[in-house]
Amino acid sequence: MTSSGLRAAAALLLLCAATFAAAAELSDKLRDDSELSQFYSQVEQNPIANATLTLRSCTIFVPTNEAFQRYKGSIHVLYHITTAAFSKEQLPKSVSSDMDGNPPLYITKNRNGDIYVNNARIIPSLSVEMTNREGKRQVMHIIDEVLQPLSVQKNAKDNINNPDAMQFLQMAEQLELNDFHLRTYRSQVTLAKKESVYQSPGAHTFLIPIDESFKLSARSGLVDAKVIDGHVIPNTVIFTAASQHDDPKTSAAFEDLLKVTVSFFKQKDGKMYVKSNTIVGDAKHREGVVLAEIVKANIPVQNGVVHLIHRPLMIIDTTVTDFLKENGENGALRKFYEVIMDNGGEVLDDITNLSEVTILAPSNDAWNASLIENLLRNRKKMREILNMHIIRDRLNVDKIRQKNANMIAQVPTVNNNTFLYFNVKGEGTDAVITVEGGGVNATIIQADVAQTNGYVHIIDRVLGVPHTTVLGKLESDPMMSDTYKMGQFSHFNDQLNNTQRRFTYFVPRDKGWQKTELDYPSAHKKLFMPDFSYHSKSILERHLAIADHVFTMKDLVQYSEQAGNVVLPTFRDSLQLRVEEEAGHLHDENASHEWTGYVIIWNYKKINVYRPDVECTNGIIHVIDYPLLEEKDVVVSGGSYLTESSICIILANLIMITVAKILN
Repeated sequence: MTSSGLRAAAALLLLCAATFAAAAELSDKLRDDSELSQFYSQVEQNPIANATLTLRSCTIFVPTNEAFQRYKGSIHVLYHITTAAFSKEQLPKSVSSDMDGNPPLYITKNRNGDIYVNNARIIPSLSVEMTNREGKRQVMHIIDEVLQPLSVQKNAKDNINNPDAMQFLQMAEQLELNDFHLRTYRSQVTLAKKESVYQSPGAHTFLIPIDESFKLSARSGLVDAKVIDGHVIPNTVIFTAASQHDDPKTSAAFEDLLKVTVSFFKQKDGKMYVKSNTIVGDAKHREGVVLAEIVKANIPVQNGVVHLIHRPLMIIDTTVTDFLKENGENGALRKFYEVIMDNGGEVLDDITNLSEVTILAPSNDAWNASLIENLLRNRKKMREILNMHIIRDRLNVDKIRQKNANMIAQVPTVNNNTFLYFNVKGEGTDAVITVEGGGVNATIIQADVAQTNGYVHIIDRVLGVPHTTVLGKLESDPMMSDTYKMGQFSHFNDQLNNTQRRFTYFVPRDKGWQKTELDYPSAHKKLFMPDFSYHSKSILERHLAIADHVFTMKDLVQYSEQAGNVVLPTFRDSLQLRVEEEAGHLHDENASHEWTGYVIIWNYKKINVYRPDVECTNGIIHVIDYPLLEEKDVVVSGGSYLTESSICIILANLIMITVAKILN
């Protein structure tokens, strides 16, 4: 062979070697990456998967070894492969897997831009694109969960490969559903002639109540055609890992006379819930929220995804007591229910006896606060705290908004002389509703859970268990913002974080300071100017008692009855006042009934106590309707009060005059 022939043969061998190397690239990548070894072993054992890697274009979704360790089911390697190559940017809304029946894989994105295939997240920056020896393009995406197809029981009599949601309902007894049964809901779908909703092509989300949720004999009869529509989110596939927290989606029950949305949310303990919100109801379907725990999630079907839920949505057929029991055993309010029962259960009896009731129920996480543990042993105190969460009225968000239209909404609890204060910030779905009780500001994280005799609002803190100092409370409470601002520029607030002292602070609410603007307009303006901080500080000092213990309103009433006047130690001097209980509409000018409130008598003035006994970790705050202020405290006419700059100018002029006289 000539030298030119040798060179040609060598080039051909190199080309063949390069082609062979290219063909082995994807399998080599799988084999050599120690984090992907478990999936590689599955590929090695599957001849179809091997052939696909050798001969065809494909996209493979490869779970990490860590994902395999968490996974307990059977591995279906072909369910992780589709015979077309897609980069992340090219992935369509669904792709057909290579498994028998070619069940689809659904591709979704969350708000952060993360891409999911079914319930598995594609890990960013780890995707690889290659070409095999046949010149076929191949893409590998690394995912954080093993993909789980619809699982069929081993003794199933039918060949079930890729059913739609209706076939899923019809064949449920042959599927692996953790012993959950769906006969009742299936029969209601058939009775209402709604099979077409579950057969509809496309990609939808189906929420199906299990048989156990129909223990109440009358409940199944309430599942009509509109309720069935309310269990379907059309044209949107939602797997739990990719779901947006509390992001309402339009259900199939959304029309002029009935509007129902559905959203998902997750508790910190990992449990997933779904809720329906009937925004516009009709004679058969009441407005309000219904919560349901997802008991088996992320079951893929030919036309979307199915989630099994522990009770039907939209149906409001239980009392508040029933709801607490149902969600107390192992649900969203387990710890709240435990505390009620540990304290004898009388609170639950009281709730049962109320014809109309609203409960502010702390979430399970809310009970983890460090200060609560010690209080749990004090049954009397815990009874007071639990009662602080109960309102004798149907109070939904719309009613709170109405009360909050012109002022912070104020609502009495079943505790005598104890009120809750609601505040609404923002509009529509962006609105944040907070409630203050016993010195604690809580946020409503789940509102308007409707029951036959009232509502439950789930909150993120336990009311009545203070967790912040006097300064922290001033800073965070919207009703005390003016007092906080005045204390900041005068440096009066600096002391209020001291946990070695016990403060009793009579804090004028913002509306009280606004009244002084009408009574003493010029003085009011000066009080909020930094140049007059000395006078502002002096006035605030009058409102702050400092002692080795706090003075509750009951204490002050008792002392007043015994001695006529009470003298409280303040920073510079003392505060002399009298406190009385007085019946009347002290807390709500539009109230239809009376209750007893507190009145401070100071310098012959009567000042209503708007919010008594707001507890803090280093003291107590009494929110009052008007500051302890007299006209002589701030005299501004004729320039009686001079700014520091004015004083400097006058002093400079006096010095210059004196020097001039000496020189003369």
